[in-house]
Amino acid sequence: MITGVVGITLWTDNLDRLFRFYHETLGIPLHSNHGDYIALELGDVRFNLGLHDRIHGAAQDPFRVMPHLGVDDIHALHRQLTDLGVEFIRPPEKEGWGGWVATFKDPDGNIVQLLQFPAPA
Repeated sequence: MITGVVGITLWTDNLDRLFRFYHETLGIPLHSNHGDYIALELGDVRFNLGLHDRIHGAAQDPFRVMPHLGVDDIHALHRQLTDLGVEFIRPPEKEGWGGWVATFKDPDGNIVQLLQFPAPA
């Protein structure tokens, strides 16, 4: 029986660059570093980055898989990341269900979304 999502891995040909982006720019804490595979910690989920010999260059279909990163203040984080040079393709926008979404590209061209859930009623 499947009980939940425990992790996601982004494969790359430039692990150092992707690690610096997710760890230093986005501030996701390091869980473990195994040289060619790095696990970052997002609560109970591992956000993994790894070298793969079949990955070359930027993502060829960057919209196929889209990680959503939960945030408390999407507007403040959007300003902070924009100031750090993160390329947003969609600024924070309120969704019909009440939450906020902003979309950006990582250094490999993968599409990632910030997601802020609406405040509880």
